[in-house]
Amino acid sequence: MKNDELLKKCETCEFNDDNDLMASCKAVLANLDDCKDDLGLSNEETETYLQMVENLKPQDVTKVLTLALKIRESGDIKDPDIKNEASRLIRAIEMS
Repeated sequence: MKNDELLKKCETCEFNDDNDLMASCKAVLANLDDCKDDLGLSNEETETYLQMVENLKPQDVTKVLTLALKIRESGDIKDPDIKNEASRLIRAIEMS
């Protein structure tokens, strides 16, 4: 599935506290601090993303997906845990 198709699909995903999508979003955001430099994120951007973990809303899913796509495609990020969390989120959206 192409990135723009994924972004469009995530707008219609069911998003609640009990599904994999919520858990995957939180996992990607929780590990963001470890790869912020590799993604070229400022401290302010990183802080905004980290605050999303506390109060994740359905409209934030698109932002987190965009971040996950950057993580997955980045050659600079070597941490397999972060890459796996990003891939889980992408798969959760593909399967929804």
